Amino acid sequence: QLQLVESGGGLVQPGGSLRLSCAASGSTLDYYTIGWFRQAPGKEREGVSCISNSGDIIRYADSVKGRFTISRDNTKNTVYLQMNSLIPEDTAVYYCAGETAGIYYSDWDFDHAKYDYWGQGTQVTVSS
Repeated sequence: QLQLVESGGGLVQPGGSLRLSCAASGSTLDYYTIGWFRQAPGKEREGVSCISNSGDIIRYADSVKGRFTISRDNTKNTVYLQMNSLIPEDTAVYYCAGETAGIYYSDWDFDHAKYDYWGQGTQVTVSS
């Protein structure tokens, strides 16, 4: 069974950068599409980005397009989320999640119900 652990969160000033990591164990990451989600206090969980199992298909939510970059290294069983030009609205707990259905190029790609395996989350706070 796939297990996911996020790391790399923290406190950063507006305009700063962070790189989140999602480390997998229990199964090879090659089979899984991985999504990054975030949830701010009092808000619904929001899909941020997703990457296909081979890394050749990538999608971003409009709110992060041009600022965030998702990537994966299957040899290290790890997926990354590089976050640049951070703004206070990016403050949230960030989760990575895995599933095997693939990318549909629809809203379903960013629906948390699509994903079967979840990490515990890492806090990102953007504040001066």
